[in-house]
Amino acid sequence: MHQGEVTALLQAWRGGDQGALEKLVPLVYAELRRRARAHMRREQASNTLEATELVHETFERLVRARQVDWRDRTHFFAVWARLMRRVLVDHARSRGYLKRGGGLTFVPIGDSAEVPHDTVEVLALDEALTRLAAFDPRKVEIIEMRFFAGMTAQETAEALGTSLESIKWEWRMARAWLLRELDPERARGG
Repeated sequence: MHQGEVTALLQAWRGGDQGALEKLVPLVYAELRRRARAHMRREQASNTLEATELVHETFERLVRARQVDWRDRTHFFAVWARLMRRVLVDHARSRGYLKRGGGLTFVPIGDSAEVPHDTVEVLALDEALTRLAAFDPRKVEIIEMRFFAGMTAQETAEALGTSLESIKWEWRMARAWLLRELDPERARGG
């Protein structure tokens, strides 16, 4: 997928060109579906949301968010990550899983190479991210991009206009904070 073409289509779409949206969808759909499938594979089998459904629901929200000042393909995926988080949280809530441990979908919080088996509940993760946003919204953006959209550290650095080393460090700090918030006993080594 050519980044310049995606950027031009995003900006044309924002300007009201519906034809641009129709051209954009085939350019990004396979990548969105791949990322959604990768995310859904990390969740428990009890989740009833399919990757295709996740892509479609997120895309519907994206269409309504037309006023975004699209910068480029990377920014598109960053916005996509935030919307996908909202879809997953809304889906968990709509299933009636309001109490901690009440059948919530579980999702891993780390890179498969670094933290292969850490899991947290979707709603608990969302609540923790909301708390983190109160004092460090940038780390929330990083988590959304890396965890929800499956963006690489390099893509995340590009989206946020910072260095790869900075993103790697902030990602480690954010994951450590989340682990402490979501599993305090394990974080203490108990």
